[in-house]
Amino acid sequence: MKILYRQHAIRRMFEREISADDVLFVLRNGQTIESYPDDTPYGSRLLLGFSDRRPLHVVIADNLAEDTQIVITAYEPDPALWNDDFTRRKGKP
Repeated sequence: MKILYRQHAIRRMFEREISADDVLFVLRNGQTIESYPDDTPYGSRLLLGFSDRRPLHVVIADNLAEDTQIVITAYEPDPALWNDDFTRRKGKP
């Protein structure tokens, strides 16, 4: 599986002090907490993982035809917006 980074993702990772190693760890070990199959041009997913106890969300698009994951963005979830384990948005069932 190839990994590509959108320019937006690289910029945000730099601003948020998230390394490519952090993102790779989430891609390999994280869990999908939301799926967006109708996104275009490829369905996408929100992954949760922890890098050195730091929670991280990574949004990726899956280009299955080319066996590629496209990193859209990465961020540390805001505790004010997410439940205690960062798997669900507050106010969502």
